[in-house]
Amino acid sequence: MMVQKLEEELGTKIFDRSKKPLIPTETGKLLVEQARKVLQEASALSEIVAQQKGILEGKLRLGIIPTLAPYLLPLFIKSFLKKYPKIHLKIAEYTTEVMAEKLKSGELDAGILVTPLKDAKIKETPLFYETFFVYSSHDFEKEYLLPEDLNPNELWLLEEGHCFRSQIMNLCEIHKQSTLQLEYAAGSLETLRQLVDNQQGVTILPELAIQYLSPQKQNKLKYFQSPAPVREVSLVTHRDFIKRALIKALKDDILAAIPEKMKGNKQNQIVNI
Repeated sequence: MMVQKLEEELGTKIFDRSKKPLIPTETGKLLVEQARKVLQEASALSEIVAQQKGILEGKLRLGIIPTLAPYLLPLFIKSFLKKYPKIHLKIAEYTTEVMAEKLKSGELDAGILVTPLKDAKIKETPLFYETFFVYSSHDFEKEYLLPEDLNPNELWLLEEGHCFRSQIMNLCEIHKQSTLQLEYAAGSLETLRQLVDNQQGVTILPELAIQYLSPQKQNKLKYFQSPAPVREVSLVTHRDFIKRALIKALKDDILAAIPEKMKGNKQNQIVNI
């Protein structure tokens, strides 16, 4: 009823009711986008007051990609919640594509993912750079490897939708139309590692994913030749984001938990998504 009343006041249809599911009209899309901006600006009023009082409180909705969540979150969550008891942190895992849409729709306040996204509506703040390591069940003759040293038919990959999969395919120049003898799409990095341990083969792991490996597992790691490939991990927001103070506090705590050397790897080879 409220939507119909607004349509009458504006003299235009916001939603096309002949379609199922309901979709906005062309004019409606513009109005919905503007309404989101108005709501964001209205929400910023209480944030401004809280900042002036030196108070950090409220809900922070954070997205994170699955290849980062199990390794990055334990490094800072406990200290962040202890330091800011009045912040309610709501975290969910999403693929990069889904997270970008949720940031633009206002369903998320911030996200932690791999960049660059090359999306004009997304603001990226690089945090650190994760070096890639080869995890292999067999030895190589060379101490430092090149991507072309890896046999695509021995390489375990994540399933479609993960940016890490597309990065490895770009790094190793594996094209979607390539004919591989065996294709198995795993859902997590831990699955990839266990496939190497139990079925042999090779996979590639980012730096944070190797921190909990036993000394025996560490022996299966191989280094890439310098400049080593890395992925750029960023804190991302909508271009017109709010909750700036809360997001800055989150960024500072993440950076405090990350080893210094990972913050300065930008000179290495950043792999495209």
